[in-house]
Amino acid sequence: MSFKQSGNGDSGLGSKNLSRRDILILGAGAAAVSVGTFTGPAQAAGETAHHGLSAFGDLGYPADFKHLKYVDPAAPKGGTFSQLAGGGTATFNSLNGFILKGDPAVDMELVFCSLMGRATDEPDAVYAYAADQVEVSADGRVYRFRLRNGIKFHDGSPITAADVAFSLSILKEKGHPNIAMLLRDMEAAEADGDRTVVVRFTANRARSAPLTAANLPILSKAYYSSHAFDETTLDPPLGSGPYKVGKFEQGRFMEFERIKDWWGAELPINRGQYNFDVLRYDYYRDRDTAFEGFSGKSYLFREEYTSRVWKTRYDFPAVRDGRVKVETIPDERPSGAQGWMINTRRDRFQDVRIREALAYAFDFEWVNKNVMFDCYARTQSCFQNSDMMAHGKPSPEELALLEPFKGKVSEAVFAEAWVPPVSDGSGQDRRLLRRSAELLNAAGWTIKDGKRVNAKGEPFTVEFLVFERVSEPHHALYTKNLGALGIDATTRLVDPVQYRSRVQEFDYDITMNRMVFSLTPSDALRNYFSSRAADSKGSPNFAGIKDPVVDALIDKAIAANDRTSLNNACRALDRVLRAGHYWVSAWYKPSHWIAYWDVFSRPTTKPRYARGAPETWWYDTEKAAKVEKAG
Repeated sequence: MSFKQSGNGDSGLGSKNLSRRDILILGAGAAAVSVGTFTGPAQAAGETAHHGLSAFGDLGYPADFKHLKYVDPAAPKGGTFSQLAGGGTATFNSLNGFILKGDPAVDMELVFCSLMGRATDEPDAVYAYAADQVEVSADGRVYRFRLRNGIKFHDGSPITAADVAFSLSILKEKGHPNIAMLLRDMEAAEADGDRTVVVRFTANRARSAPLTAANLPILSKAYYSSHAFDETTLDPPLGSGPYKVGKFEQGRFMEFERIKDWWGAELPINRGQYNFDVLRYDYYRDRDTAFEGFSGKSYLFREEYTSRVWKTRYDFPAVRDGRVKVETIPDERPSGAQGWMINTRRDRFQDVRIREALAYAFDFEWVNKNVMFDCYARTQSCFQNSDMMAHGKPSPEELALLEPFKGKVSEAVFAEAWVPPVSDGSGQDRRLLRRSAELLNAAGWTIKDGKRVNAKGEPFTVEFLVFERVSEPHHALYTKNLGALGIDATTRLVDPVQYRSRVQEFDYDITMNRMVFSLTPSDALRNYFSSRAADSKGSPNFAGIKDPVVDALIDKAIAANDRTSLNNACRALDRVLRAGHYWVSAWYKPSHWIAYWDVFSRPTTKPRYARGAPETWWYDTEKAAKVEKAG
């Protein structure tokens, strides 16, 4: 139900755990189904029933599975799991999490159920949830979801096929623009009686379209007949999931209360999960204050995203005496790309030489050593830490995809995949700055009276947009080096609400952000990189990429009928994007830093592609008593 993605930290980007809404909106695409010809069992003549779906037809769990392998089906219920909301810089002014307006409370998707649910030990599989099976037509265009008996909203009213059809239709019509984009290949959602929902897709639908539909929230048609769907509100919505909205104070905390007699608790996809009676999210305006709250036991769980804090501050008394546990756990998902996104909607950034010059001015090696305690590696690819990442020279398979675009892309695409320069670690590597100056000069930006100007005498200015002070040391060295090149570089700190508004309107020169894709990216690629998304308000195409070659390679990736073809298409796309220098690469780490008061227990197995907390953890009353006694 809840899909988590940790950030790489130290910049405040990706420093929250992404909810299902975030994944859909940001295009991470938790699950997908193949395009055109269905490659799973549904290729048989006529409609074939399935208990689950995956991108290429492979499922790890049989139809009669009892529970997921990474849960304890006997986990006790009760207690509270409290954590920092949004990494520590979030706020909220709405409980409507599926529209563009407002800042929604974190994890509002806990209030809703969906047709199918995610198994996070598989790359992209989903299994029966509110629907107990789905029938797929031979051509992969028609999905008939059969609803379970006894499913209901929190007010006791039954969930019907009309509710599901209404939900999908209104989300496409009035939902966040990026959700609407992911649903664009859904032709219609219709009720066939009370228990069957028929969802129809276009002939060349995106691989992600059916699973996007299966993962979206089921809303009450009756409820929204008297409540506006497309407005921000602090009225708790009528849900159908494992939790309902409990106590909250706008911008300070939010609590979700477990539904004690919830109809979905013992379904195989849910058994052993959602064990806490209360999930609480505490909101802070800055992470330093939030850390003091954690060390004082104001909340119980914290994922750390700042190396300075991780290396220097987790030595307070409760850590030393064992009441607080500190761990590093692996993160096997693609790490994505974190970096400074260059807004090519601005005229001065449309020249690729300018963008490449900006890359040579950032000294990662110095920052990693002096600011980040050597905790990170340099990001090279938007598919970092995955088989979709390009390496070295193109393979024959990649060349077959790239050759048709000879003359339309840089020759660098056919050479070694571009990697960020490695500095001497001095903080001001003259060799790299000299290369940067050469590129700026070649692009027509020369030095006059110590300032970098164009042919009209206009100065070269750059404003970095940020929303928290933790990133200031990283920007300080970068702006200093840009200044040495004659560029007037400044950093603008705004509050999170203003930051979100400006990013949605593409009102920035450069801002740091993070792109994260699933192991099977599909229409998500269009949200991040397509020409269409570049002009779509609120899209995650931060750089404003508008390139027909990129559009064509995205289509190739989306049309892939097997994982090998998908990987080759993504590698070809990766080469073109990296040669385009649309962002200045930052850093990543394939792990989670977590700390928690020792009042929890958890299964022995962590889901491979998720953190596991709080979904599979539970409150341990014996441990809690010991901590209370020791404190």
